[in-house]
Amino acid sequence: MPETFSWCPVVEPTGDGIMKTKKAQFGDGYKQVAADGINNRSETWPLTFRGSEAYIKPIKQFLLDRGGSQSFYWTPPLGEQSLWTCETYGITPLGGGMYTLTATFDQFFAP
Repeated sequence: MPETFSWCPVVEPTGDGIMKTKKAQFGDGYKQVAADGINNRSETWPLTFRGSEAYIKPIKQFLLDRGGSQSFYWTPPLGEQSLWTCETYGITPLGGGMYTLTATFDQFFAP
């Protein structure tokens, strides 16, 4: 069973919703649009975490342990707990033992 990501990102993260559709445009101006698959709505969230080495290291390790392919539970703003993956992250040293970690969470669907 996937673990839960419980750290809080810096205030005001901005997520993007994606709705995949299939479209067919006809010569007379008529267009058909349909949802592409049963999970055609997904979200992606670029998140930022700031803090000391002792705060940032466990977040980085949580992401590394999943290697970008194993899902985990997370609850996005105004959303419900669901499955996510993280394939990309970055770390910026701020000096004085403080760091910024950025990570992009992508919604994941499993049977």
